[in-house]
Amino acid sequence: MTGNSQFGYYVQLALRSFKRNQVLTALMVVAIALGIGAAMTTLTVFYVLSGDPLPGRSEHLFHPRMDPRPMAGYTPGAEPHEDMTRLDAETLLREKRGDRQALMSGGDVAIEPRRDGLPPFRQISRYTSTDFFAMFGVPFQYGGPWPSEDDARRARVAVIGAALNEKLFGGGNSVGKSLWIDKSEFRIVGVIRDWNPQPKFYDLSDRNGFGERELLFLPFSTSRDLNMSSQGNFDCWGESNLDAEGSRGINAPCAWVIYWVELGTPEKVAAYRQYLQNYVAQQRSAGRFERPTAPVLDDVMQWLDFKRVVPADVRLQTWLAFGFLLVCLLNTVGLLLAKFLRRSSEIGVRRALGASRSAIFAQCLVEAGTVGLAGGLLGLLLAQVGLWAVRQQPVSYAALARLDPTMLLVTFLLAVVASVLAGLLPAWRACQVTPAIQLKSQ
Repeated sequence: MTGNSQFGYYVQLALRSFKRNQVLTALMVVAIALGIGAAMTTLTVFYVLSGDPLPGRSEHLFHPRMDPRPMAGYTPGAEPHEDMTRLDAETLLREKRGDRQALMSGGDVAIEPRRDGLPPFRQISRYTSTDFFAMFGVPFQYGGPWPSEDDARRARVAVIGAALNEKLFGGGNSVGKSLWIDKSEFRIVGVIRDWNPQPKFYDLSDRNGFGERELLFLPFSTSRDLNMSSQGNFDCWGESNLDAEGSRGINAPCAWVIYWVELGTPEKVAAYRQYLQNYVAQQRSAGRFERPTAPVLDDVMQWLDFKRVVPADVRLQTWLAFGFLLVCLLNTVGLLLAKFLRRSSEIGVRRALGASRSAIFAQCLVEAGTVGLAGGLLGLLLAQVGLWAVRQQPVSYAALARLDPTMLLVTFLLAVVASVLAGLLPAWRACQVTPAIQLKSQ
């Protein structure tokens, strides 16, 4: 017999065995399905939360951190601040030591539509510099980003998202049209397609990085020129009587600006680290930086790990679910062992007729794998139900809990591999049956 014909023969024997022991087979399928369903529900959530938000780009994007705070409250070995002061961020932006660089913060602005039946509304926005779009690969439907000159001259220009463009202008090419924001007129220069990396790695101050896509982008310099409100992390020290406008001034002792830089080669990364060290040393000599904290340059995945984007309860649930899968597999081992040993007479006859131990072993493993495949199909349905339940929870990442093709393939592989592993001991015990004893008993 060829390998394919042998496998088909073993599958036929497995199906006949299932018909003879329907209750036992059903118990094994349900046991595997319950374990696979629980494991894949939690594993899918973990996979979504810990995935690379910008594959192919993230390894070139870096988030520098330094510590401008005073010595008061300093703890040896403390991490540098997550955000920068406006002075430091604008200095690094001006010196342009990276391939691209962008400073940014979040904001909430008022939009006054010039469209009948559409009242004014508030819109979450992103204040940034022009390199933001090229650094993060933001796709444009119409137009493009504003030129760097508009950053310098505080131009009143805007880039909007497709959903906002649909709401305000019916989805057409709105480049060149006016948009009234906080009672000031802005000119639209670009409309982006749907773009919503998850987690929102470039600003993790919003709902732990999981949320709705941003639909309005304005120059950071313009937002400061118009004193627009900002949102996100905010940490001031020294003077405590600064108002909202003063705390965002160029010399304010407040860290609230986010900074990212693009570095295309390892050599550029090393050079930028040295640049940060030199900059911190200069500021320390000038008396601005008091703490001895060394600067840090995190790539995207290091930054996500530092911020613990994957909640601790999700990690715990994943471990518990795989522990439950292990319990289900142990039960399956017992059921397979009982099933195979009940067929000792049949196995003894096959051995007496010339079947080798390896053939018996292979037949039992094929039977276990077939059970696993059936359990995987049922487990997939249970995983879909589990993910639906996750999507009903009031958590920021709930909408992301969906099976993609990768996790679909993992479901079936996990089910088959787990069931084959569970069948190793029962298959080994089955192939040890002595033909003479079984024939004599018959």
